[in-house]
Amino acid sequence: MNNIRNMADFHRAIVALKKLPRSGWLLKGIPGEACESVADHSFATAMMAWMIAREYFPQLDDIKVLQMAMIHELGEIGAGDITPYDGVTPAQKHEMEKESVQKVLSHLERRDDLYDLWMEFETGETAEAIFVRRIDKLEMGLQALVYQLDHGMDPADFLTSAKQDDEILQAILEV
Repeated sequence: MNNIRNMADFHRAIVALKKLPRSGWLLKGIPGEACESVADHSFATAMMAWMIAREYFPQLDDIKVLQMAMIHELGEIGAGDITPYDGVTPAQKHEMEKESVQKVLSHLERRDDLYDLWMEFETGETAEAIFVRRIDKLEMGLQALVYQLDHGMDPADFLTSAKQDDEILQAILEV
C-alpha cells in the first residue's frame, strides 16, 4: 500500500510540469495563456521521438526512446525551465536538475533504472540519447513555426538552434 501513496506523490510532482510554461517562449513575447507548458513539450517530444524512431530509425530501441523522451524534463520540476539567458552555467543547471530528478524519483522502488535513463539522456552518449536530444531540439523548432503562424513570432533563433545534422530530421523541420 505504501507504493500506492508513492505513485500519488509522484503524480503530484509531475503535475507541476503542466503548470510550468516554457520560458523561452515567454521571453519571445508569447502570451502566457498561449505558451506551451513543459508537459506539453514533453508529450510532443515523446510522440515525435517514438514515431520518427519507428518510421525512420529501426536500429534504435523505440521503447527506450519513448521512455527517455518522457523522462527528459523531470529535472525541471524543481529546477524550473532554465534558459541560456538565465545566467546559469550548464554544470549548475545539470546539478539543479539532477537533485530534482533524484527527489522526484526518491520514493519509487524502481527509481534507479529511471534515474539511469535520465542520466543517459543527460550525457548524450548512446544512440538513443543522441536521437532524443535531436528530437528535443526538432520539437522546439517545430513549435517555433507554430508560434510564427499563430503569433507572428520570429522563429529564426529557434530554427538555428534546432538545425539538424541528420537529413531526415532536417527535412521534417523544413516542411
